Amino acid sequence: MSLMKLLQNAHNGQGLSQLANQFGMNEGQAQQLSELLAPTIGQAAKEKAESGGMQELLSSLHGEQQRSYFEDASQAAAPTGQAQGMAFLETLMGGHQAPKEIASEAANRTGIDLSTVMQFLPALAAMLQGGLQKEMPDNTIENLMGRFSGADSSGGIMGMVGGFLGGGADSNAPDLGQLSQLLDADGDGSPMNDILGKFMR
Repeated sequence: MSLMKLLQNAHNGQGLSQLANQFGMNEGQAQQLSELLAPTIGQAAKEKAESGGMQELLSSLHGEQQRSYFEDASQAAAPTGQAQGMAFLETLMGGHQAPKEIASEAANRTGIDLSTVMQFLPALAAMLQGGLQKEMPDNTIENLMGRFSGADSSGGIMGMVGGFLGGGADSNAPDLGQLSQLLDADGDGSPMNDILGKFMR
């Protein structure tokens, strides 16, 4: 299941249309933005993990209260939801500049007003954060964080998680396959890789 599919399941299948309503867009515009932004967020998360930030990524998904942003689009669109989503983006992308650049590029590509995109992007991020948390509950995340606490983060995601992603030799190890598939399911990754690359190296 890709991040887009996850979004399509949000708010009982009404998440994107509800976000569109919150920000004065039509559903087609919300879909267009989401198709640009969701894989960008996924690519940022993947690169965060690959660069040694798996613990920080897992920590950002911890907290089952975040599910409300996935289950209720109005909460994702509210100021607290947008603040949560922006904090998630800044964790993934290493600061506040990258989300601004991503929003600006998305506005240029879609013709949607930048101020609207700057509100939509963190709300979408909060919704995705809640959806990922729902896929990986706190007890799973805590187990994984304990496993990774002594791992060598210099070897990239495959070195860090070892058998976790593919089952591997440790049958007792928690499986990160679902998270890996969510982050990889968009094929070529972000359509805005060039912008991400400026901030994540």
